[in-house]
Amino acid sequence: MKAPFLISLAALLASPLLASELVMFCERPLVAQPVAENTWMVEGLTEELSTSNCGHIGNQAFIATPNGVILIDSGSSPHFGEALKTLIAQHTSQPVRWVLNTHHHPDHFFGNTAFDKAQHLTLATTRDLMTRDTDALIDNVERLTGRSLERSSVALPEVIEAGDITLGSYPLTLYAMSGHSGGDLVIMDPATGVLFLGDMGFYQRAAATAHSPSLQQWQEELNDLRALNATIAVPGHGPSAPSATIIDQTIDYLEWLDQRLSDVASEGLGANHALAVELPDTFSTIALAEYEFTRSVMQLYPRYEARLLWGAPQ
Repeated sequence: MKAPFLISLAALLASPLLASELVMFCERPLVAQPVAENTWMVEGLTEELSTSNCGHIGNQAFIATPNGVILIDSGSSPHFGEALKTLIAQHTSQPVRWVLNTHHHPDHFFGNTAFDKAQHLTLATTRDLMTRDTDALIDNVERLTGRSLERSSVALPEVIEAGDITLGSYPLTLYAMSGHSGGDLVIMDPATGVLFLGDMGFYQRAAATAHSPSLQQWQEELNDLRALNATIAVPGHGPSAPSATIIDQTIDYLEWLDQRLSDVASEGLGANHALAVELPDTFSTIALAEYEFTRSVMQLYPRYEARLLWGAPQ
């Protein structure tokens, strides 16, 4: 951590708009939790999309810099994005100038249009997936949350390449991953040691695997991220925690899931046999463990059969 830099930055940002009342969304207050100096996260509910949560299930984070706010993920709707904008203004007088979208799932980028004065950025692979899937994702969000979304209300980001970047005068390092969704942006803040994992990391909430190209690849990429030795991490779902803690829990779950599916497929048994197991005690306290395990078997098991029984390429 660069203490002189952080002290001077804090002085520059010493005049946020004071919170006069709670910022509400879906009859719940939104709370910005401090993660590091001038860095906050807004934690979503560890649930699936539903009418009761109005889609707020993913995390957002923001960094207040001398030249403007860097927002990491914008939430599941323009309406949520507006509430998030109000919340951010209670912590800094700087406007949101950049929005970084970590991947193409709707709970992470459907709030973009609320930040119409900001520059929206993501990886090329992620933008391609957004372009391909946005209409289907809107249909699903509307079906599950009961909230209407205009097709024109989804703002697609511009493309940015992985590597060292500077937004205003603020340096970040971007990593291009693909283990969770096929196009996953991970962001490292060298000034604070915070690693913004997006859905490459889940903590105290079982990992969603539907769009993973390979559970083995996901684990390998997480091992690469562990080597960064970040101080603290913000996952896509669940609370912030030491980086190694979040990465290890995600790897442990993916490793067990991969082994379970491999073992049953190698025996020539069907998906029902894969489901017929008690989850290990290690995962018994993780939210949505049974739900996500069942979804993973239904979505991924045919791939394991094809590879392990019929020799199809992975």
